[in-house]
Amino acid sequence: MHALLELDCLPAGMELFPAANSSQWELIKKVISESDYYILILAGRYGSVGPEGLSYTEMEYRYALEIGKPIIAFLHKEPGKIAAENSENSSDGKDKLAEFRRMVETRLCKHWSNPSELGSVVSRSLVQLIRNTPALGWVRADQVPDKEATHELLRLRREVDSLKAELENARISAPKGAEGLAHGNEAFSFEYTFREGDYFNPNYFRLRTEATWDEIFSSAAPEMIHEADETTLRGSVNMLIARKETARIKAVEKKQE
Repeated sequence: MHALLELDCLPAGMELFPAANSSQWELIKKVISESDYYILILAGRYGSVGPEGLSYTEMEYRYALEIGKPIIAFLHKEPGKIAAENSENSSDGKDKLAEFRRMVETRLCKHWSNPSELGSVVSRSLVQLIRNTPALGWVRADQVPDKEATHELLRLRREVDSLKAELENARISAPKGAEGLAHGNEAFSFEYTFREGDYFNPNYFRLRTEATWDEIFSSAAPEMIHEADETTLRGSVNMLIARKETARIKAVEKKQE
C-alpha cells in the first residue's frame, strides 16, 4: 500500500472489507467496479471460504476478470517456505490454493519473496500497467464541472454531433436547391470544331458528342482545386472530348480523304 501511495494511487484493500454476508459482498463488488485496476497478492493462505466453496479472494479475482478490469497478480516465489502460521493447514485449503495459483499463473503475474521485493515489483509493474492501459483515475471535487457546465458541455456535444452528421450528409448529397439540376450519369451534348491539315491549308470539321456530368467534373475538378480561369477549364473539357472522340475523328479524316 505504501508503494501504491507513492505512485499517487489510492488503494482500497479488500482485506478491509470482511465479506461476512451478501450485502458486504455487493459492497466489495462495487469497490472493484469503481477502481481502475485490481491487484492480487497471493502467498500461503487461500482465505475465508464463501457459500459457493470459493474463497472471497478468488471470488474477487474472478469478478475482476468478469468485468474486464485490468489485473496484475503477485505470487510468492516459494510458498512452501512460508511459515506454518501464515500458510494453509488443511489439505483441502492447500489444494484449493494450488488450483487458484495455477489459474492465476495463466494470466499476467509477477513473483516476490519478501515484503521489500513485493513493494518494488508492485511499483514497476503498476507504472507499466498505467502506461499501457490508462484509466480515468480520481478527480478533485473542485475540478469537477458543476451542473450548469455539465449541461452546457452536453448541449455543445449534441451540437457538434449534429454538425458532423450534416457535414457527412453534405459529402454525399447534392447542395440544397440543386435537386433539379443535371448531374451524375445524365448526358450533356457538346458541339465542337477541330482542324486537320497544315496551317495554310486547313480542313475544319464540326461534330457533336456527349459526356456525362460525372465525366465532365472528373476532367475539370483537378483544375478547380486552385482557382482556375475559363481558358484553363475549357482546356480540360477539350482534353475530355479529345480522349472520347479520337477514334471517331480519325474515321472522319479518313472519309474526307
